[in-house]
Amino acid sequence: MSNSTRTRAKTCETPTAKQRRVWDKSAAGYDKQMALFERIQFAGGREWLAERARGRVLEVAVGTGLNLPHYPGDVTLTGVDLSPEMLALARDRAAALGRDIDLLEGDAAHLPVEDAAFDTVVCALSLCSIPDPKTAIGEMQRALVPGGRLLLLDHVGSTWPPVYAVQWLAERVTIRLAGEHFTRRQLPLVHAVGFELVETERLKAGTVERIHATKRA
Repeated sequence: MSNSTRTRAKTCETPTAKQRRVWDKSAAGYDKQMALFERIQFAGGREWLAERARGRVLEVAVGTGLNLPHYPGDVTLTGVDLSPEMLALARDRAAALGRDIDLLEGDAAHLPVEDAAFDTVVCALSLCSIPDPKTAIGEMQRALVPGGRLLLLDHVGSTWPPVYAVQWLAERVTIRLAGEHFTRRQLPLVHAVGFELVETERLKAGTVERIHATKRA
């Protein structure tokens, strides 16, 4: 395929197809790429999510399975991801940990799961790049039983104007290249979809947010 043909193909691809391509390409190096951010910016975040997970757990955008070591042993795990390459790494991680997890290829905007099938839905560091985050959160709500838990971790627009300005500038590049947003905030979408907020934390100059909400009964 010529360079011009590749360029036309990329120009015509849907946002979801672009995300699949981006994550398939970055899968092999993702854990190493994220290691510094995991230690500094998001430290404790995955543990925060996992310790609140109960019962039948669905992880949306499970990626390479970085949350898997932190879940309680008594939960039942299902993971969904758009990228087959990411899922292959998650499958390897689960096997190494001796964890039983059902891994499904699927789009966060059209989750391949039944209504009200889960007690907890988790999504970590992914709504920043999911093309339609409001629809994805609506799908998470659909997947939950009444009273079920929604647990989110993500980087968001800072509460400090100078930091926010840097994030906005970075987005001019990252949105175009990888669909990555730095100034999004998921909490208004959680409210808009109709969840009830249980707890929320803003950390690191307001650039990191943790959300625990429940589906109305």
